[in-house]
Amino acid sequence: MSIGLSEEHRALAASVRGLAGRGADHPALAAQGLLGLHLPERCGGQGYGLLELCVALEALAERRAGGPYLASVVASAVLARSGGHDDVVAALADGSRTAAVALRPAGETAAEAQRPAGGPAGGVLRPAGGGFSVLALGAADADHFLVPVGDGSWALLGRDAVTVTPADGVDLDRSLCTVTLERPPAAISRTEAVLRDAPVREIAAVLLGADACGVAAWAVATAAEYAKVREQFGRPIGQFQAVKHRVAAALVSLEQARAAVWDAARALGGPTLDDETRLAVAVAGVLGPDAGVRCAADAIQVLGGIGYTFEHDAHRYYRRALSDRMLAGDPGAWAEEVTGLAVAGVRRAMEPDLPEEAAAVRDAVRAEAESLRAEEPEARKARFAREGWIMPHLPKPWGRGASPLEQVIIHQEFRGLKRPNLGIGAWAAPSIVAYGTPEQRERFLPRTFTREIVWCQLFSEPGAGSDLAGLTTRAVRVEGGWSLTGQKIWTSLAQYAHWGICLARTSPDRPKHDGITYFLVDMSSPGVTVRPLKEINGDEIFNEVFLDDVFVPDDLVVGEVDQGWRVARDTLSHERVALGDSWGPGSQHTDMADLIARLPALGQARREQAGRLWAEGQAISALGLRVTLSKLSGGDAGAAASVRKLLGMRHSQAISEFCWSLVPDDPYWSRMILTTRAFTIGGGTTEVQLNIIAERALGLPRDP
Repeated sequence: MSIGLSEEHRALAASVRGLAGRGADHPALAAQGLLGLHLPERCGGQGYGLLELCVALEALAERRAGGPYLASVVASAVLARSGGHDDVVAALADGSRTAAVALRPAGETAAEAQRPAGGPAGGVLRPAGGGFSVLALGAADADHFLVPVGDGSWALLGRDAVTVTPADGVDLDRSLCTVTLERPPAAISRTEAVLRDAPVREIAAVLLGADACGVAAWAVATAAEYAKVREQFGRPIGQFQAVKHRVAAALVSLEQARAAVWDAARALGGPTLDDETRLAVAVAGVLGPDAGVRCAADAIQVLGGIGYTFEHDAHRYYRRALSDRMLAGDPGAWAEEVTGLAVAGVRRAMEPDLPEEAAAVRDAVRAEAESLRAEEPEARKARFAREGWIMPHLPKPWGRGASPLEQVIIHQEFRGLKRPNLGIGAWAAPSIVAYGTPEQRERFLPRTFTREIVWCQLFSEPGAGSDLAGLTTRAVRVEGGWSLTGQKIWTSLAQYAHWGICLARTSPDRPKHDGITYFLVDMSSPGVTVRPLKEINGDEIFNEVFLDDVFVPDDLVVGEVDQGWRVARDTLSHERVALGDSWGPGSQHTDMADLIARLPALGQARREQAGRLWAEGQAISALGLRVTLSKLSGGDAGAAASVRKLLGMRHSQAISEFCWSLVPDDPYWSRMILTTRAFTIGGGTTEVQLNIIAERALGLPRDP
């Protein structure tokens, strides 16, 4: 996946990559309309928006395109939004003029970069002799210079109004310059194109974030390709889990940054710079540029010695990433901005824009929802099950055969209508629908949907957890069915379950993933023993289950004998989707903000930590929206769903740990810090998820 999700965005990115790959310079990019992609047609632009510009920037950065492109499009985006500068904007769009944009005071230290209130770094001019100096993105020979002049105002100045000298920057492919004003800001007159409250830093942060995503994309792809072919100790280094996890974690960082930048570009493309937009931009400021640095550094690490030399391009991408982060503003300062907005109650809505045909679907679904609200609770529960509302994506009569669009609308319109939580039944039901016999469906599904049947999952064993195919529970053929013997563990709610979905080995002489059969086990059968396990939070949800010659008739085999692994994979896919849909009760970024709002003011380090956690949580929500939109358009979400699951589980733990550290005597958070320890284990451990991402999304070799 890239920043753009639509077919048009993918085509744009491919076209821009091709153009950049042929070494297109600034005039060539202008000739193709890329300098005016985001600008209104009245200024010679293409009439698109910041999101399309971010798509192009990401693609250009993958090819490390340099020159004045980025500075010029930042300036033209600001001027077009401010209005009244159509002639300058048109000249920037056709490439006849270039611009430089001052993004931080020259010589500013890290401490001076912190701005805990009002925005990120760079809002203060630094004295230089009789005037003031600022560090600008762009070349010293630019035609226009956009510089801050205090109180949130910016001046668009010509070359004759400033003194400009080239500045040494770490990026070898893009110029910086120092712009000196010989007059104090107060002497800049209104006739010199002073812009009031221009969102320069917001636009720059988002566009630099898009550039950083392109750098990160190149770095992840380069590291993965190298890890496939570089051999050490007789095998590709991509088989070593340490390398595999490093590259997969870099992809996770990239996808998180893409989601944040994508959401900020959507928000900033609106007509106003409201608090919700500021929050989206600040989240991108936290995550976007950091991802570029992290992924480029990881690529050098995977490449080894060659990555540290001029013989390889890796150092140039790392330099670009460092420059992007420096210019976008300290991520820590952006994080403090996030905290301030979040604690003040600002929230970013994550709802998909739906096509016109959604209106008719919504009317029909809303009418059904209102009808259900009027029912008594028991009658409503029966209708949920009978009419297929609990799992509407399933085929009729078990679901409603709902398309992705219909599923989204049902989810929206049924808010407040508490549909039954099926627990493990939500994982078992789709497998029974797909592989069960008609008799099995009729016997089990209606009562599963009404919760008359509670299910448990008899998969994991003491020696086969993440390596599920290594299970040893045996099923031996007997008259009329099978006799199951073995031990299962980590079986949630087995002491309350009526039935269990169970894997057992029916042909031990066959290869590991073959010879496994999927059974439905009556938990009241003779030979079934359940022993609860006390967890670290004091609960008894997990259990050991012992199967001692438990008889299972032939009509309770789901799918074909010895083909149970195929059915199990279907069940596990539903498990991982279900777990990825939420991060556990009371362990989300919104809960953290509610807690902080009730406490005395936090110190700077705590505010920054809270802002980073909020940014991650909001990016996870954006990832979920991106997955939904990909499904709505019939596309493939790629690694985004796996990335979201991985991030969500870790995020829940981090939120609980942070909140408990603020109120260690609070019973709720004392419980949550213990409860969430299980989140990176259940449903596939963090390590297994990283393996899946590395192998399936990046094509790294499996461990033999």
